[in-house]
Amino acid sequence: MKLVKRFTAVAVAALLAVVVLSVISVFALPASAETAEPEYGIETYAEEENQPAAAADEATSKEAAEAQVTSSKAIAAAVAIGVSAIAGAIAMGLSIAKAMDGISRQPEAAGNIRSTMMLGLVFVETVVIYALIVSVLLIFVL
Repeated sequence: MKLVKRFTAVAVAALLAVVVLSVISVFALPASAETAEPEYGIETYAEEENQPAAAADEATSKEAAEAQVTSSKAIAAAVAIGVSAIAGAIAMGLSIAKAMDGISRQPEAAGNIRSTMMLGLVFVETVVIYALIVSVLLIFVL
């Protein structure tokens, strides 16, 4: 029981670290092209009237900024789900190994050990599912 608590705590800590890093990476990005407002001065208005190429350059820079935001979100989501999946897999593997070791030492307690192990695995898997939800939110909502 103590081992399952330990691995669940490790998985939760890994998920929290991934969530914090993902949120920091998303909010540290430049503003998206839709919300970015160009800075207009007197010179800018005069240049825009005389040079239609400035609008094309501005559109290109907006597309580049939007592509950078999208790729950064994808990287943050990949890191979030990757790290939490690895931590969850390690925690599950170790808890299953220790549970099987405990069952082999005390076969009469197999039912209790198995039910405790399954409860711990559910908690660890829940943490990984939360990381998946955070990754989906990073990609589609933020």
